[in-house]
Amino acid sequence: MDFVEALNAAASSLQAFLLNEWTLYQFALIVVGYFVCGLLAKRLEPALEARARMIKGNPDLLRVIIAFMRRLKWLFLIVWLWIADVVLSRYGWPSYRWLVATALTLVAAWFIIAVLTRIIRNQTLARVVAVIGWLYFALYALGLDRPVLTALDSLAVNLGAVRLSMLLVLKAILLSAAMIWLAVLFGNMSSNWVQKSADLTPSLKVLISKLIKIGLIVLAGTIALSATGIDLTALTVFSGAVGVGIGFGLQKVVSNFISGIIILLDKSIKPGDTITLGETFGSVRDLRSRFVSVITRDGKEYLIPNEDFISKQVVNWSFSSDYVRIDVGFETSPSADPHEVARLAIETAKSIPRVASAYAEPVCWLTGFGGSSLGFKLRFWISDPSNGLTNIRGQVFMALWDAFEAAGISMPDPREIIMKTPVEVTATEEPTTAPRVLSDGRRQT
Repeated sequence: MDFVEALNAAASSLQAFLLNEWTLYQFALIVVGYFVCGLLAKRLEPALEARARMIKGNPDLLRVIIAFMRRLKWLFLIVWLWIADVVLSRYGWPSYRWLVATALTLVAAWFIIAVLTRIIRNQTLARVVAVIGWLYFALYALGLDRPVLTALDSLAVNLGAVRLSMLLVLKAILLSAAMIWLAVLFGNMSSNWVQKSADLTPSLKVLISKLIKIGLIVLAGTIALSATGIDLTALTVFSGAVGVGIGFGLQKVVSNFISGIIILLDKSIKPGDTITLGETFGSVRDLRSRFVSVITRDGKEYLIPNEDFISKQVVNWSFSSDYVRIDVGFETSPSADPHEVARLAIETAKSIPRVASAYAEPVCWLTGFGGSSLGFKLRFWISDPSNGLTNIRGQVFMALWDAFEAAGISMPDPREIIMKTPVEVTATEEPTTAPRVLSDGRRQT
């Protein structure tokens, strides 16, 4: 009987609430606001998104803005409900604004979760954020957030003077992840702004970008730990242990990190440089905290530790100048006119588009007299070593072959024997020997 009475009382309360004129007013405000905000967003969204698309060179900022632009209806509805909630709370009883306040909470939760799941590229992480967010806001809307938080806080252990509860751990994890994610996002945005500066060198751009990202991540971690109520002085022992670990197990990581800072400070390597390290020849694509990304002509990308650029010999083809001199050696037959050969070689080199004849004229020198050849060396300059060295040598060799063929200049053949005076070659008969007579009177043939 008590259950039936409670059920009847709840039904009567719900009926009274639904038939209350203020409930109808709140419902009307929500419905009108939904349609008005939808029409307003439909008119403004195309123009605002078109202007947002004009942002170039900053994809992270563009992704955030587009995520907001495509949800303008919910953003406008949040503003509408917030204004209605403020007005109702000032001129009416709290019951007059319950429906509007609940709708404001749910719409704000929907907007935040929708934007975050759009910005986060990892789909699994986006789903986790959506589930956790909806779960918390649902508990908050139903008024069950306090009991749940209290239950989580009761699950605690005491570690000396530090009380470690499940609530504290969850808050630390969630706040740290959120703050570090925001730090990385703002770090990428600031890095894109720095990269567009025309007054900074490439190495300085990379250095400033790295320092901004590292500083933001450290600041985010500190703020997150402080916001959860963790005493940072309690981490002294942990930091000492980390220092010992760095000294023993992470010395290579620290060495590469410090080497990367040195490379950026002394500007010895910068993005776009053409380098040779050991047998690796390629262009520097990116400078990271631990390694340098070098991409070769065949599309392979080598991740070379920063320490190698400090401790090993590195050839930077474009350190102080982009111009590189290339030597091409070749030989001709000894009957060729060396003056004509040199002239043809120089003219041929000038006809190759990649040869920087305006920077320095190609030269060709006679380097030696061989037994069956004349040795020459052709020297010329190029301004784009990142486009390859073997291919330009191949182009010059092919052009020399065509030019020498057209001029009647032959290449030496080591199998060819040139006789200066005529030699007559005659065939001779093999000498015959008389048969020998053996001791028994027989003849040996």
